[in-house]
Amino acid sequence: MSEFWIFFEKGLRHILNLTAYDHILFLMALTIPYAFKDWKKLLLLVTIFTVGHTLALLLSVYGIVIIKVNLVEFLIPITILIIAFFNLFTAGKSSKGESISVIGFVTLFFGIVHGLSFAGYFKTLVSGSSQSKLLPLTEFSLGIEASQIVVVFIVLILSYIVQTVFRFSKRDWTLVMSSFIIGVVLPMIISSKIWIR
Repeated sequence: MSEFWIFFEKGLRHILNLTAYDHILFLMALTIPYAFKDWKKLLLLVTIFTVGHTLALLLSVYGIVIIKVNLVEFLIPITILIIAFFNLFTAGKSSKGESISVIGFVTLFFGIVHGLSFAGYFKTLVSGSSQSKLLPLTEFSLGIEASQIVVVFIVLILSYIVQTVFRFSKRDWTLVMSSFIIGVVLPMIISSKIWIR
């Protein structure tokens, strides 16, 4: 049981690490167009990310997929940018019957990319273990899922406060936050090492 908590806690810390805020930005971009009533859709999106992340770690740990770190570091902010721009262009439009296929695909892609970026560190975590790597990976993934739900919940509370207390419309909230996220992510893309040959 203690080993479960070791990997579970590492999954929690992986997402809730404020120095590696790219994931928090992605979750913010994913959550801001939604409200508490959309919790099922958000839970599905968060789980789609976890599935992508787990799949990438699994493929990487067993040496099936290997990708350059520079490319992964470039693709992470690109996926955040796509979600933020999607929010800008759809802000204020009716979401009744809206499919999550585009957002779901980008979320899955982000999960895979983010998992690949963490693969090297995860390999060192499980390298000393003689047991199967599947159990620590499952425990780690559960920690990731739990921490994402925490971040989504905090963003939903903030969204509720801004829209009820400060009387921001949902559209304005989405536009302002998406613009903020784009402003943070663009320098990450520009300073990416992929541009350096």
